[in-house]
Amino acid sequence: MEEEETRHYREPCPQCSDINWGITDESKFYCKSCHTVIEKTTEVDECDTFSVNAKVQSFNRGLRKRKKSVKGWEWFICEGFQFILLKQAEALLDLGVDARLKDDVMCNLWRRYLIKSNQAYTKRPRSGQSGSESQASASETDTELDAFSFRTSSFSESDGGCVSDTNLPSSSGEGKLSGSESAVSVQSGSIDGGSYLLPRSRSELKMSMPMTLAFCYLSLLWLRESITLSDLLRFVFSGHVPYVKAEQYLPEENKMYGPDIHIFYVKAIPEYRDIMDKCLQLGAFLDLPCFPPITENCFLHPNVLCMKYLMEANLPDELHKWTNRVVKKTGLDDITVLTFDPVHKKRNIPYDVTAAALIIVVLKLLFVLDDRTEWLSSTLADERNFNNEDKPLFDIKKWYEVMKLKMDEGQRALEEERARFSWKSNKVLYYTESVKALYSKKKQMAADLQRQFSKLAEAASSAGKQNPSSFVFNWDEENTGMTCFHGHSLEGITQQGEKRLNKGYWLSCIKKCTSWTCEHWRLYDKSKFSRSYHFVLSLFAFLLRLPLCTIHYEVCSIEEKLFKRFLKKPAKPKPKQRKK
Repeated sequence: MEEEETRHYREPCPQCSDINWGITDESKFYCKSCHTVIEKTTEVDECDTFSVNAKVQSFNRGLRKRKKSVKGWEWFICEGFQFILLKQAEALLDLGVDARLKDDVMCNLWRRYLIKSNQAYTKRPRSGQSGSESQASASETDTELDAFSFRTSSFSESDGGCVSDTNLPSSSGEGKLSGSESAVSVQSGSIDGGSYLLPRSRSELKMSMPMTLAFCYLSLLWLRESITLSDLLRFVFSGHVPYVKAEQYLPEENKMYGPDIHIFYVKAIPEYRDIMDKCLQLGAFLDLPCFPPITENCFLHPNVLCMKYLMEANLPDELHKWTNRVVKKTGLDDITVLTFDPVHKKRNIPYDVTAAALIIVVLKLLFVLDDRTEWLSSTLADERNFNNEDKPLFDIKKWYEVMKLKMDEGQRALEEERARFSWKSNKVLYYTESVKALYSKKKQMAADLQRQFSKLAEAASSAGKQNPSSFVFNWDEENTGMTCFHGHSLEGITQQGEKRLNKGYWLSCIKKCTSWTCEHWRLYDKSKFSRSYHFVLSLFAFLLRLPLCTIHYEVCSIEEKLFKRFLKKPAKPKPKQRKK
């Protein structure tokens, strides 16, 4: 009898997502798996007859029709990305970023994107408009942009790492999306999910999950914050910035299934160059003005970033003088070169990669890194340190042993973290309504198995959990048990280096490609370079979590600027004219 009454009700339990219903004495439905009682009661038919002596257990409110599956609110894809951007901005504020990032910078960038893409703040949204209407709405969009235009102003160098006045458009006023999607080919939770996956024109910039990180990085770059792009991607992987499993940040009323899963579901952390390219596309699409200048007081200046990475790489402080000399020699301290201008100069500066490449070039200038010269200098330093105890000389061999051990430990910890990383969402993601119950059942089984092993994995997970930091290695701790080379001297090594700069130095990239379609930055052959150079390259690639080819390409670019007078081909002598 109980099975017949509960046969028609196939909704999963809100507590355990199981479909195993029973009926209580009060005629209410309860889950046999977790014993959760819900408000659902048994239905009473009009033709049912009751005996006179029957005992009344409970009163029913009358006939109830079977409710259809609730699809939640009507929402657009841009609203889903707006929730995710909000959570990312709040996470960056928790990391200590300037409070203006959320309301004064990112909010106005997002509003400008909605206006430019004709999705909001316009009388005729993009959905369901014809060709003539699109031209009219384009003119209205330009009128709206005049009110939200960026105004450039001068920034004083005393501002340091932040801007006194962002001069971004005001965030007063709210706008709501209007219109409906008329042509949706595939059923989805959102209104425009089916048509969002269709190809668009090149002039339109489609929003995606990697594009949310471009919004975050442009906001950080506008405020000249200390978080670089490599730090941002590392915080994304560690979970301090919401990106993976972003669908759990959407409200419960925003039902997501079908094509929505392909839009919001993340299967990998985006690459460094991918976010760089999207920042350029986003800056050009929004028609942003020139960003605040990167002066010597800003954290993103090469001189400041070089000091940071010298501390992380456990290198002597005296190398900072040499990096400053290389920065001036190559012209990387020019404000016009460092400042991001997405319209006039369509080039985004990889500040963190440039700083790491500058340190590698300086190490090549002083120690050559040819698997011979650096070990000879290490022997000389070892002999002088045996007799001199005041200020030890920098021994690159001992530095190699310390950093090799430290980097191997960091690599093992990173591999374990990647092995434990889960890409599966905590929510039940399904493509059609018919398979929702099946996915709920499988999700419940996986949760039960994970609960059984939670006690065993609790110690390992708690040990690996660390607070967010811009530094991967910290050499100021007393309990590290490793040698710190920050205060070591370069006396004698620099003098020898000045004599052999032109003779012993070797170029990382001898032949330069002139074709714009060439992608030689992807090519890095370990067998063609010395082991010392490969180790230094691997060290900074680990600190920045970047491929070796990305840093190697930047090293080649700096060497080209530093030795451009040597790389120029000599002019061919003119043939002598014979005397008649």
